[in-house]
Amino acid sequence: MTTPSTSCCCCHIVPPHLLRAIANSEEVSETTRQAAKASLESRDKYSSKRKELFDRLTRPRGYRTPQGSPSASRRRSIIPDTLLRHLAHSSHLDDEGRARAKRDLDHLTQVLQGVGTAHTSEQVPLADGQKNEVKDRASRAVYDAENNFDEYELPGKLVRSEGEPNTGDEAVDEAYKNIGTVLDLYKEHFNWMSIDNESADVISTVHFGENYENAFWDPERRQMVFGDGDEFLNNFTGCIDVIGHELTHAVTEHTAPLNYWGMSGALNEHISDVFGIMVKQKVQNETAADADWLIGEDCIMPGAKGTALRSMKAPGTAYNDARFGKDPQVGHMKSWYIMADDNGGVHIFSGIPNKAFQLAAVSLGGYSWEKAGQIWWKTMNSGRIPPNCTFRQFADVTIEVAEDFGRDAPAKVKKAWAAVGVMDKVRRAPGRCTGL
Repeated sequence: MTTPSTSCCCCHIVPPHLLRAIANSEEVSETTRQAAKASLESRDKYSSKRKELFDRLTRPRGYRTPQGSPSASRRRSIIPDTLLRHLAHSSHLDDEGRARAKRDLDHLTQVLQGVGTAHTSEQVPLADGQKNEVKDRASRAVYDAENNFDEYELPGKLVRSEGEPNTGDEAVDEAYKNIGTVLDLYKEHFNWMSIDNESADVISTVHFGENYENAFWDPERRQMVFGDGDEFLNNFTGCIDVIGHELTHAVTEHTAPLNYWGMSGALNEHISDVFGIMVKQKVQNETAADADWLIGEDCIMPGAKGTALRSMKAPGTAYNDARFGKDPQVGHMKSWYIMADDNGGVHIFSGIPNKAFQLAAVSLGGYSWEKAGQIWWKTMNSGRIPPNCTFRQFADVTIEVAEDFGRDAPAKVKKAWAAVGVMDKVRRAPGRCTGL
């Protein structure tokens, strides 16, 4: 089995000989045979990307794929495909609920694979005649998609620009306020202006689609997109950690551009969770020891058996509901393996570095953004994080960077990584696909 390139985001766990046998079998239905044939065609298509993969692996750090190419389409969403897949097939939902979940899953699959890329890579201006230029502070603008599901129509109708009063639309005003709070965290504690350190305008769109249960960063249009949610997942604009998570994907592109697959993709998700949790703790004035370390706790609606989308303190315990399954995150390298779904498990295996950061922050003491966050930030800006960075590579840099934060800081950071198995030799879960 081949490792997929980040442009295709597709790892085929079923070997071709098995697919071919199914496609030619008289013992299965025509529908099943056609599905197997389609899978074979898809596999052949993505196998041609192998050369592109190795070309990319030899490129120097910081190489940027030209806008408009397939690998430029790396949209990151807060709701993983595994959760939507459970909803789409849940016997505990009615047909309408399953259909909406399947629609959102299909959309997420498309955007993660770079399907339906933008016609233009230019950022939409905040208002007619206003130019994007280096400023002392980023300007915010919130647009309304008016429940349009077509990404080509983004950003939509401009409803609030920088300095304008509340509109009365809760989603619009929450997005505007919470984006400002995240930008303030970056400016005050990390000396970073907006998403690119040049005070770029920050654009977001609310009311995307009908009952769309997700939020994502669109790197081609350089904006955030928020759905209104539905019965179980909602309130994306009201979750400050969700805003912090999505904006950080953009910051990561300007600091340590990590390929969005496998370990490097999990680190990409992890960094977004780190800054999402820090801004949440900042707003709630919580020390690392006192915080709950839950990501997206305000997105899980009442009635669902769960507390959040993810737990950095106890990965795998955020939710457990018959309608959308049990939280699949893991918090130790003994559970790591190569998987096909979720871009190689970027939302699942990010639990490993998430747990390490939580342990380091508690051990270092105080507020998470004072020491642990600074160590992670300096690591991101060290110039030593390759696009295909592994957990061990990232951990080694954090340990060295920690030398600037006290004599005992390196040992505490190393102990945190050791607690999740990153400092050990890789031990894969038995019975799982481990080949590349």
